[in-house]
Amino acid sequence: MHSIEVLLFMLLAVIVSSYVTRVVPFSVPVPLVQIGLGVLIAAFSQNAMALNPEIFFLIFLPPLLFLDGWRIPKTGLFHDKAVVVGLAFGLVFFTVVGAGYLIHWVIPAMPLSVSFALAAVVSPTDPVAVSSVVSRGPFPKRLMHILEGESLLNDASGLVCFRFAVAATMTGAFSLGDASLTFVWLASAGLATGVGVTLAIAHVQRWLSRLWGEESGAAILTNLLMPFGAYLVAEHIHASGILAAVAAGVTMSYVEMSGRALATTRVQRAAVWDTVRFTLNGLMFVLLGEQLPQIVGRAATAVQEVGQRSSLWLVVYALFIVVILAVLRYAWVWMCWHAILLRARFEGREVNAPNSRVVAIMSLSGVRGAITLAGVLSLPLLLPDGTQFPARDRVIFLAAAVILFSLVLASALLPRLLQGLNVTVSESHDDDVEEEEEAVRQAAVAAIKAVEDASHALKTDDAAEAELYTQAMLRVIETYKTRLAPDELFAVSEGQTLRAADEVEAKLRLAALQAERRVIFGLARIGRISDEVSRRLVRQIDLVEARYH
Repeated sequence: MHSIEVLLFMLLAVIVSSYVTRVVPFSVPVPLVQIGLGVLIAAFSQNAMALNPEIFFLIFLPPLLFLDGWRIPKTGLFHDKAVVVGLAFGLVFFTVVGAGYLIHWVIPAMPLSVSFALAAVVSPTDPVAVSSVVSRGPFPKRLMHILEGESLLNDASGLVCFRFAVAATMTGAFSLGDASLTFVWLASAGLATGVGVTLAIAHVQRWLSRLWGEESGAAILTNLLMPFGAYLVAEHIHASGILAAVAAGVTMSYVEMSGRALATTRVQRAAVWDTVRFTLNGLMFVLLGEQLPQIVGRAATAVQEVGQRSSLWLVVYALFIVVILAVLRYAWVWMCWHAILLRARFEGREVNAPNSRVVAIMSLSGVRGAITLAGVLSLPLLLPDGTQFPARDRVIFLAAAVILFSLVLASALLPRLLQGLNVTVSESHDDDVEEEEEAVRQAAVAAIKAVEDASHALKTDDAAEAELYTQAMLRVIETYKTRLAPDELFAVSEGQTLRAADEVEAKLRLAALQAERRVIFGLARIGRISDEVSRRLVRQIDLVEARYH
């Protein structure tokens, strides 16, 4: 098959994987299914898809990192910032140094700088993979927020360390002083670039919208190009494109709070980004499966070239790395949490100590995924002198094996550890329900005031029109009264009655909307209305129906 046909089959495999995991009676993580489908594609294709490391890195990483930065829950991130920062930076450096030396000790044929590169590329975690593992069971929200925050930041720190290790391999030299200065420039310039590019694009977009209105398609496409723009600008000035993409996403979350985008644009954009994330994450794992036979073959050849008789040593090495990563993560999580406890006690604050099961869950949740794969596949093919990059095939195999083993290990053990967990120990202190109720109440009060003001602006001397406006105002206000606390506007019994009526009304409105949709589709089928009119009317109905779901 040609490359374009293989790519189309990969996209089809991503779609199939989402249904396979729903059909099978037992829990199977989606990434494992996607890897299996990728292996199946490789069996029917003559040659594995050729990958250009730089293009591969550019296509997959910026949008994924941008979206992570955009959608990361900021409240949970800031609440546990000490734990998140400790995991995202401290644990990464601890892993790179500790695992790097141990890998070189166990595999002497692998140069030390390459061992550091391998340790760095397997240090980022993947909360999407964790979510797929625990999708059929409860997972403490606070722990998930910590994992999401860690993943957002350790993607950047791990990949920056990976770049340093690769650069040391390419040049044959490493200076801690020069590396520190370079890191400061990479981080500061990368973050500034991400913020600057996003703010500049948002400002130009608002200016154009004020002059000529907003076209949803153009606005969404601009938003999709933001991470690539930030990444390329940062790389052009020799800063970190990875950090630029993350910073661009975080900045976009604050730009979004301005509320200047049209409602239809936000609805469509959310759907587009969900599709992009689903496609890219799935494609990464399918691609891993498609490349896996070739990766295993090349790694086995490389093992024979260094004088080892059995290729099974590769599996032993991979298991050793998985164990080392788990031990280092457990030790760091334990130390980090107890350091926070000591500080809290010193400051006179009461903090619940996590039990050993919570620490074990945090350790097993360090599943590797798409970012690790994207990073390791971006390894250069050749050194500056034209020779092959040392141990490249073995590094790719070991990183791929770590992804597989970490997924299998988490799938086997996490659900058991989560059974009967006291969630109150791990939940966020913020009560989401109370926050939502308060926001709804305040929004309803503001809406009622806006309706009254708009009604006053529509005053008329015509008695019939005045009565019409008054009745319309009362109907709209009555809708918002049901969202307010009973003691604010009406008695408890009346509030309960209105809420019950609301539920009945919702069912009736859904039935009416479904009938509207059937009629519109029927008119379109017999040619009474055009496809364009049909799509526009159905979309309006869909948006109204979404409110009731």
